[in-house]
Amino acid sequence: MVKDKPNSTRVYDDDGYRKRAACVCVKENDHNQILLVSSSNENSSWIVPGGGLEPNEEPPEAAVREVMEEAGVSGRLGIFLGVFENNERKHRTTVYILHVTNELSEWDDSKTIGRRRRWFQYEEALAHLTAHKPLMAQWLLNKAKAEAPR
Repeated sequence: MVKDKPNSTRVYDDDGYRKRAACVCVKENDHNQILLVSSSNENSSWIVPGGGLEPNEEPPEAAVREVMEEAGVSGRLGIFLGVFENNERKHRTTVYILHVTNELSEWDDSKTIGRRRRWFQYEEALAHLTAHKPLMAQWLLNKAKAEAPR
């Protein structure tokens, strides 16, 4: 199912959930550094970059595109962290790790809506997300589990 909204098209799965993708962005040489962006709704809140899939777009492509649009970074797509369901907002987000290798000085959302980005230590990023976006905090916890020695 596809539904138009101004400037984009929303894509839904068979259960009526909006399909989204996101990346937990880490520095290539320091996975303890997590990149968060300011929320478009509340400029003082920090979130993980991500957004809706476009028609005929696969989650990995959407995740990389959304990170470039919202955070102005690119890099190497890493492991899949899972699909996380938000029943309140009716969306499912496919989440990956992105190893950041390039940061633009200006990017789409920095110019159009004044979005900011900032690197946080893992614990500080987790605290911000736990306070404002508990589901996104779970993404960070899954990252830690995925990277833990076995």
